[in-house]
Amino acid sequence: MLEAYRAIAQMIPYPLHLGVTEAGLGPAAFVKSAIGIGTLLEEGIGDTIRVSLTGDPAQEVKLAQEILQALELRRTGVELIACPTCGRCQINLAALAEKIREKTASIKAPLKVAVMGCAVNGPGEAREADVGIAGGKGEGLLFVKGEIKAKVPEDQLVDVLWAEIQNIISKGV
Repeated sequence: MLEAYRAIAQMIPYPLHLGVTEAGLGPAAFVKSAIGIGTLLEEGIGDTIRVSLTGDPAQEVKLAQEILQALELRRTGVELIACPTCGRCQINLAALAEKIREKTASIKAPLKVAVMGCAVNGPGEAREADVGIAGGKGEGLLFVKGEIKAKVPEDQLVDVLWAEIQNIISKGV
């Protein structure tokens, strides 16, 4: 697929529509589509895209948006950054990140949210986001636009982070 699009891009002056039509099911299909379409877009090849998955067409649209978001070609909705929970993580990060993902799913405004689990890498990632938390033992630091705003008990992190996200959205990101 990549070589075919690269060759045709050299031969014609017309817009190119990118897609992986035989992607298939589940995670393998997501990977094929993201790598195929993403690689070409990163090389400057392609004018429109179509993700084709077996199943729900809404999932195709979501994956296409995620590809564009990852390449920074489109910034819309919440980009949720979360760490992989290494041995330094001292909060229930997976549950926290999932709750924030669910709460922010319908937000259309571009917003970068970091949900990090430790004091080593967390502050750096949280500072780079519009809003974020960096966990510690039973608590976390709330960051807004790169600055520490509050120290928050773990059981209040979701509510405090969500309130701050709503505050940012209400002011217009």
